[in-house]
Formats: sequence, structure tokens, C-alpha cells
Amino acid sequence: MNMNPLGRTGMMVSEICLGTMTWGEQNTEAEGHEQMDYAVGEGVNFFDTAEMYSTIPLRAETQGRTEEIIGSWFAASGKRNDIILATKMSGNGISWVRDGQGFTRASVMEAVDGSLKRLGIDHIDLYQLHWPNRGSYHFRQHWAFDASKQDKGAADDIHETLRGLDDAVKAGKIRAIGLSNDSAWGTMQFLKLAEQHGLPRVASIQNEYNLICRLFDTDLAEVAHHEDVGLLAFSPLAAGLLSGKYQGGALPDGSRRSRVENLGGRWNDKSETATEAYLGVARKHGLDPSQMAIAFCLSRPFMTAAIIGATSMDQLKICIGAKDVALSDDLLEDIAAVRQAHPMPI
Repeated sequence: MNMNPLGRTGMMVSEICLGTMTWGEQNTEAEGHEQMDYAVGEGVNFFDTAEMYSTIPLRAETQGRTEEIIGSWFAASGKRNDIILATKMSGNGISWVRDGQGFTRASVMEAVDGSLKRLGIDHIDLYQLHWPNRGSYHFRQHWAFDASKQDKGAADDIHETLRGLDDAVKAGKIRAIGLSNDSAWGTMQFLKLAEQHGLPRVASIQNEYNLICRLFDTDLAEVAHHEDVGLLAFSPLAAGLLSGKYQGGALPDGSRRSRVENLGGRWNDKSETATEAYLGVARKHGLDPSQMAIAFCLSRPFMTAAIIGATSMDQLKICIGAKDVALSDDLLEDIAAVRQAHPMPI
């Protein structure tokens, strides 16, 4: 397993990160434990979760359950010190998560303490802001995104949030901070304010990235290169679409699409056509399509880790196996040709 630096923190993380959001909803506690055991045995030292998990569907009854499952594994395995643990604080809008409040100096500590209690630990290695208070163009909102609607006082809001994160760092409750579903402008504001005021520096940004969602490739890739703020890519398989299991309108029992039919806006005629083209590339080069898609993410120069998620052990083994897949120049040229033909299907 290749290891990559987590920003400028000094921490090294596995290039494959174990995602956990289905634990407590689609997966039982025992299944979550089995996944962690296997992943660690394959060299994974990086887990990602969030205070709002589990999901698919997202509901009040299971909020926080995923962190509890990770906490029970820590207690049973004694492997807390072997893992770089990342979790996320929800932004505004989910009424049952701290009454739907966004990021404030006070709410940061409240959220951190809640996660620590559920996890049964004394510190979090990477604490991330799940989405910005000012709004975001992620999750297919880029089609109607209008930054002119944002309050021009957003930088003041970022400063207050950073002060809350600094409180938690000084209290020894978190080691490093990261963003999620943010932009180049937002990331640079966090970096600028941290430098000006001696506050924690952003180490990473967790945004969606996969063969059919490549919004990170331009401005954010430039930020990542110059500022050492690498990408933690979620949905490297586009919620399973790039595995090919939904082609032809298939709806496997128990799958994510059986619960959320449009896969969060990812499933449409254009994405099915683009996926078929990428499946053709995988067939041509004799690769499993899921492993090809994840290996492509791992090949990107701005990638700190690809976050994989699985509801079965077979899926998990395939995804982690992507670490051993090398992509030839010919294959990468074929991927580039498909991208030019299908530049923005979702």
C-alpha cells in the first residue's frame, strides 16, 4: 500500500481510505468490524466518517451510528493508534444534527465533543467541515451555481470557524483540519486567514472525484499543487455507477440505486452512455472496471487518498485491489479520449 503525506501535518496516510457511511444502515456493526479488520490487514491506515452518518437513506434514527461502530471496533481491537481517523462536522441544514446549525466558534467544539463521545476516543486526527456555510456547487448544484448570491462577509464566517477549530486543536481534541465540498476560493480563504492569524492550516479537501465527475482538475488541482492541500476523493466509483452494475437500467437488490434511484443526480442517460464507454476501455485492457476507475484516481498527482465504500466483502476486496493496478499510457490515452467525448455527464 502506497502512503502519502496528509498535507503538511507530518501524518502519512494510505492512498486508499476506508469509507464508512453505510455502517448502521446498509451494513451491520459486525459487517463494519469485518471491513475494518480486512482493510487494516491490506495496509489501510486511514478511515473516514462523519457525525451525520449513516446514510442511504439519511435519517435521524441512525445519525451518529457509524461513529459508534468505529468506536466499538477501536475498543475491541485495541488498534486506535494504528489508524488515522477522519470525521466531519455537518454544515447547516440537517435539523436533527445539532438543530441544523452551521459552523460557529461554539458549534465546532460541541460537534467535536459529540464525535469523541460516540467514537470513545480522546482525539480526532483529521477534522473536516462537511460543506461550507455559504453554500456549495457540489452534488450537481454546479448546473445552477451562482456565487453572486453569497454574502460577501463569508470570509468573516470562515475566520470565526477557524477560531473554533483552533480552540479544539489547543484542547488536544483534534490534530489537523480539512475541508469538504468546498471550492478554490474557499480553500484559499482558509489558508490565508490561518497564515494571518496563526490558526490551523487546512491539510486536505474532500470532494467528489471520478471518471465522470472531474471538477477538481483545474483550479483546485492548482491549489493542491502549490499549497499542499491534497484531494480525498469520495465516490471514486460514482456511487457504484462505474462498476457497470446499473447498465441497462439494472437495479440490483440492496444496491444504493435500489434506495436512491438517481444516485444523487449521477444516474441519467448521459452518464450511462459515458459509463459504457469507460467499461469498453476496461474490457479492451483486460481490467475490472471498478479497479480501473479507482486506479485512475490514484494516478492523479493531486490525490492524497481515494475513499472507497462497500456494502459487501467482495466489493471491498475488489476496491482495495485497485492499489495493485498499474495503468498504461495507452489506457490513459483511451480514458482521455472518452472524457473528450463525454466531458461532463453529471
